Amino acid sequence: MTALILPRPTLDEGCFASVPVFTDEALFEACGVRIAFTMREGGVSEGPYASLNLGSHVQDDLDKVLQNRALLFSALAPSLEESEEALIVPKQVHGDTVLTVEAASEVASVQSQAAEGADGIIVSAREVGALLCFADCMPVIIVLPTGRFAVVHAGWRGVENEISAKALDFMLDQECQEHGFSRSELAAQTNVYIGPYIHRECFETGADVHALFVAKFGEECRFDDAHIDLGAALRVQLAARGIDPARICDLGCCTVCENDRFFSFRAQDGVSGRHGAFAIRL
Repeated sequence: MTALILPRPTLDEGCFASVPVFTDEALFEACGVRIAFTMREGGVSEGPYASLNLGSHVQDDLDKVLQNRALLFSALAPSLEESEEALIVPKQVHGDTVLTVEAASEVASVQSQAAEGADGIIVSAREVGALLCFADCMPVIIVLPTGRFAVVHAGWRGVENEISAKALDFMLDQECQEHGFSRSELAAQTNVYIGPYIHRECFETGADVHALFVAKFGEECRFDDAHIDLGAALRVQLAARGIDPARICDLGCCTVCENDRFFSFRAQDGVSGRHGAFAIRL
C-alpha cells in the first residue's frame, strides 16, 4: 500500500481571524492537517499573560483562557463548532505519557486520561484537535503521510526521555500493522515541525543534566560547558528512526531571545502565559 507523499515541511506566518500563527499551508492542502504554533498576540488576556495565553494552570483568568482557546479553535477550524468534544488539552507533567485518539467517540475518555497527566497526544480521527502549551519547552508536531499526527510537549526531561521519538515509534508501528506500510519508507516521508523553544545559547543547565545529555546524545548537543542544545538532541533521536533531516522544520525562534513574540518562563521570572502547538485534521 502506498501512502501520500507530503510536501517538504515549511513554517510561514499567517493570520487566521486575527490570530497570528506559524503554519504549513501546503501540508493542509495535501492532507487536511492544520498545524499551528501560536504567539503572544490574538487573545484577550492581560498583563504578563497578554494576550493569547492558552495555559489554564497559570494565574490568568480562566474565563479568558477558555475564550482564547475558543478563538484559536474557531480561527483554525472555522467549519467546526467549538466544543469540549472536539479539543484535547492535557495536564502537562513533564513525563513521557502519550495518549491516542483513534475515533471521535473516544475523545471523552481520552480527555479524562489527559486530565491525569500526559505530554503527548496522537490523533488519527478527523475533526479532533490537540493543543499543548509552552513557555520555553520544545513544541513538536509530527505528521505522517496518512494524516495521523502527534502534538508533543518536550522539556529537557521529555527530550531526555525521548517522548517525541516514542510518539513517532507508536504511530509508525500502528500504521505498519494496520495498513502494511514499509516502516522505513513511511518514516522517510514523515514531517516533523519544531516550534519556538529556549535555544542553546540561553539554556544553561546544571553539570548533571549537561553530562547526561552529552553522554546519551553525543557531542552534537553540547553548546559549551554550561549550555546544551535540545534541538540537536531531538534530531539525534529522529535520525535513529529514519526521519529525513530535510523533513525536520525548526521555526528557529528562541523564546527567551524573542520574549516580545513568545511567552518565556525564564525571561519573565516564572510569571508568564503559555503559547500553543495545535493540530487538527479536517
